[in-house]
Amino acid sequence: MAGRGGYAEVYKGVLSDGQCVAVKRLAKGKPSEQKEKEFLTELGIQGHVCHPNTSYLLGCCVENGLYLVFEFCANGTLASALHGKSGKILEWPVRYKIAVGVARGLQYLHMFCRHRIIHRDIKASNVLLGDDFEPQISDFGLAKWLPKQWTHHSVIPIEGTFGYLAPEYFMHGIVDEKTDIFAFGVLLLEIITGRRPIDWSKLSLLQWAKPLLEAGQVTELADPNLGDDYDKDQLKRMVAVASRCIMRPAMWRPSMAEVLHFLSSDDCLTEPEKWNIPEDEVDDMDDCTLMFSESCSP
Repeated sequence: MAGRGGYAEVYKGVLSDGQCVAVKRLAKGKPSEQKEKEFLTELGIQGHVCHPNTSYLLGCCVENGLYLVFEFCANGTLASALHGKSGKILEWPVRYKIAVGVARGLQYLHMFCRHRIIHRDIKASNVLLGDDFEPQISDFGLAKWLPKQWTHHSVIPIEGTFGYLAPEYFMHGIVDEKTDIFAFGVLLLEIITGRRPIDWSKLSLLQWAKPLLEAGQVTELADPNLGDDYDKDQLKRMVAVASRCIMRPAMWRPSMAEVLHFLSSDDCLTEPEKWNIPEDEVDDMDDCTLMFSESCSP
């Protein structure tokens, strides 16, 4: 077994031509109707996406179970690279490459697909890493199509992963591009800091990061395992983007096009203070992170 999720198991396999594949089997534990719905959703959406930063579906099987077959990613998930027990430190250039790659993948889903796709479960364990650590967004079981004429979906029940959920989704079931953008902001902080979004023994990532973001203490956010081995300009860019993406009002969050431009441009940060969280928004974010932490308490 190569990995296990909430309701799926992933196995490594080898095709007759020698190609390594990842076989995702929807595991027992969910009602069959719900499993079939998620299987068909993922199959339908994966069959319509084709981008270097999204996982590539090779095929499927419905005999003796529900199976999806993908290209195998040798370096596992971003979660295992950041939080695994191997002792290896994910170097800064690789972290930045992953951040930009995920941004490209999300921009593609939000802007360049035939119909807009909202992933709804952006998190480190759903980012696969290829041979060259090029990231691929995976697991489209919760994804939603968003027709052009619609501004948002209203979804019940609320599904996803605590620590990454946008407040308007968590509280009201509102799903649009800004849902993914909030989760991407949390993911950026996770890449920067090396901390999990929710850790029962510590403050949540957003609670811990908030005072540092508010004070502009950018270098204090860097993963201590990196020492001083990181690009300070890139760090500032990632922190600036993250601070905008995690704002409670969705209207304050940038689009993925804006995020990608800011992360990939060579423009100087002439006014980094404009990316700081406005004082009147700090309390809102604090309330939001406290709400998540209380909801996730064991």
